Amino acid sequence: MNSLYVEGDSFLHRLPPGLKLLLLLAVSLALFLTRSPLFLGGAAAAGVLLYASLGIGWRQSWIRLRPILLTIAIVALATLLLESVEDGMVALLRLTTLMLVAAAVTATTPVGAFIDAVTRAALPLEKLGLVRASDIGLAVGLVIRFVPEVISRYQALRTAHQARGLKVRPTTMIVPLIIQTLKSADEIAAAIDARGIRGQKRQRKS
Repeated sequence: MNSLYVEGDSFLHRLPPGLKLLLLLAVSLALFLTRSPLFLGGAAAAGVLLYASLGIGWRQSWIRLRPILLTIAIVALATLLLESVEDGMVALLRLTTLMLVAAAVTATTPVGAFIDAVTRAALPLEKLGLVRASDIGLAVGLVIRFVPEVISRYQALRTAHQARGLKVRPTTMIVPLIIQTLKSADEIAAAIDARGIRGQKRQRKS
């Protein structure tokens, strides 16, 4: 599988994973507690600078963020048409800033470190008998690893369409993309079962 992590020595790279997750949570709360265009615009500009500081490069950054940016643009346009221009602008700035900060965190944190941080954070809930901390950490890790895989599959399907002289349309891309993604999910689930991870959990319970 591909990974969203990019090796580097930036300030964000050196921060502990747990602290980065807390900062991401704080940014998320701040973004959704205000509707000020000035604040949200400044936050979006700060998000651009933060992501640019990672040294990934504009071309690679565009490849990584393009699918998410297109989704945000669609959501913002729908909000603008159904609600108001102000609501559409607020949605665009909020989601863009959140996407940039989250992308910066995932680009500077290895998946293993993410899993460990999330697992430790979920331990209090496990002590209350609400969840299994290791399950939460594994689920988050798999989601992070699947994002670049889905993007890679989308690009491969797009290239195949262009090679056949077909127009790239969402209606012709979404079905094969979903089928390939579900197939990969089944393969990963089978691999997890083959390693006895679920079986070990059942044994611990008994």
